[in-house]
Amino acid sequence: MIFERIAPEQHDTLEGVPEPSEMPRLVGHVEAANMLVAAYRAGKMPHALIFVGPVGIGKATLAFHLANHLLKYPRSETSPDTLAVPDPASPLFRQIAQGAHPSVLHLTRPYNEKTKTYKSVVTVDEVRKVSSFLSLTSHDGGYRVVIVDPADDMNTSAANALLKSLEEPPARTLFILVVHAPGSLLATIRSRCQIVRLSPLDRADLVNVLGGMDMAGEEPSAQTSLAERAGGSVRNAILLTQYGGLEIADALDTLVRSRRANTGEAHRLADAVAGRDRAIPFDIFNRRALDLLSSSASEAALAGDLGRAKALTDTWQNARDAIIETETYNLDKKQHALTMIDRLNSALRM
Repeated sequence: MIFERIAPEQHDTLEGVPEPSEMPRLVGHVEAANMLVAAYRAGKMPHALIFVGPVGIGKATLAFHLANHLLKYPRSETSPDTLAVPDPASPLFRQIAQGAHPSVLHLTRPYNEKTKTYKSVVTVDEVRKVSSFLSLTSHDGGYRVVIVDPADDMNTSAANALLKSLEEPPARTLFILVVHAPGSLLATIRSRCQIVRLSPLDRADLVNVLGGMDMAGEEPSAQTSLAERAGGSVRNAILLTQYGGLEIADALDTLVRSRRANTGEAHRLADAVAGRDRAIPFDIFNRRALDLLSSSASEAALAGDLGRAKALTDTWQNARDAIIETETYNLDKKQHALTMIDRLNSALRM
């Protein structure tokens, strides 16, 4: 079946892969969905939610499905006890997916017309749209939903602007913040939201989603290996199989595991991820680098080595800041990659 995109493209759009707003199926997260639906039926829906979990596990998809549910059933007391399955042929589904529904505001990284690229942060100008959005009367008296995806990408000014809206939200308003690392949010924002933790997909669910997009292999051993490397993330699995992610991750892992510096291999990997039209491989490289640091920090903490855990966490934050700086100011990507490899070698060989 040929996929027809109806949603606006975003900074992390993958060719041939539906955006969360146009995903008709939600796989996994049954417990969280049931909890949210029950809260709505009981008239106890919080005014703000934070969906926390790794990248690519369906947090944003759940956010849009919940918005669909609230708008399809504006009277909570008569709403069903299971999350509504969106109908791709319905006007409601298509309006939400297209970003054209008057009761749903989706905030993400904006497109920069001057540079013809997406900005590296969710800007304060984006968040200021919330005030005008909420100043309008709901067209049917139902809920208005603001989805910030990913909320991790808000800069300080944007976060402070959002905080003002969270402090005194109008009735029948729901904020959903999609977050990969909750520590990146202001504590004052976290305190005003109910946190919903979502787990990575298990192997069966991951293969189910990929199979629906004709991206799952047929060999069980290959599926198991992919599920392990992808960490329960559909996006990671797609990047690994469709964009050379396995090769990039293996090359970086080999460089980090090696006891001796291999300058030639480091330059070859940097060239592979930093050339023209290599935005996705560059993103894969950076995400793998951050994953190596975060997993090592977690292992150190579990082993009781809190000093090493703190050092690795600090290195993770510095690495993330370097990624944002490189993207924001369009710095030399090859030099960034080489510096990142050196940073990993120094941190992980301690």
